[in-house]
Amino acid sequence: MVDIDTVYQKVLAFANKEQRGYITPQEFNLFASQAQLEIYEQYHYDVNHLELKDSLNASNSNVTDFTRQKLDVFLKTIGPTAVLSFNVSGNAIALPSYIYRISRVEVNGYMAEYLDNNNFKDAITATGLLKPNAFRPVFTERGKQLRVNNGSNITSGIGLQYYRLPATVSWGYFVLSDSTNNNQSKALYDPQPSKTTHFELHPSEEAELVYKILKFSGISMAKQDVLQAGQGMESMQVQQENK
Repeated sequence: MVDIDTVYQKVLAFANKEQRGYITPQEFNLFASQAQLEIYEQYHYDVNHLELKDSLNASNSNVTDFTRQKLDVFLKTIGPTAVLSFNVSGNAIALPSYIYRISRVEVNGYMAEYLDNNNFKDAITATGLLKPNAFRPVFTERGKQLRVNNGSNITSGIGLQYYRLPATVSWGYFVLSDSTNNNQSKALYDPQPSKTTHFELHPSEEAELVYKILKFSGISMAKQDVLQAGQGMESMQVQQENK
């Protein structure tokens, strides 16, 4: 977890330097959620990329393990009863919006093989040994729709392992009138769980979150120096990680 107030204060410190501009809490929360999502999506890319390198003996498996540890925080498993609560249209199971990517599908205890949409269509119309069966089920996912076949199209008896999306972050606050500054309103941090949601990313991502939020802020405020500062620090971070 990364503390959201720590990131917020660092972003403000960079953005307000030399009177570059003020980032409102509403803007910060929007940029912060986008920054977290970008880093989370990068986790998936990095794991796939590093695992490919490992298979070619061109990478360090320790790096792959660490990257997967950061991603596995979001890995969840649910049984057939939970899947039954999902909406079904015909033979397709509608995946809830919080599911980012399916990792594993099981049908009555047997792991299903993933097929792309075209191969899935070919498999379920095949005959003989090529046709899916109870011991060799198959599945495909397209447009947040899950289809499973174990000899026939099914929507029950299915368990899932999936990566969920991180929760939308929020820097909670309350507004206080500042009597020392012509009674102008001021946003103060409110850590109550009902108002504040911290970043769910690994603590090592704090610096990159700051840089990305600065970059988004610079674009929003049309402040080239803020944008360039965020991009520059983000590039330095990437270079250090790739050494």
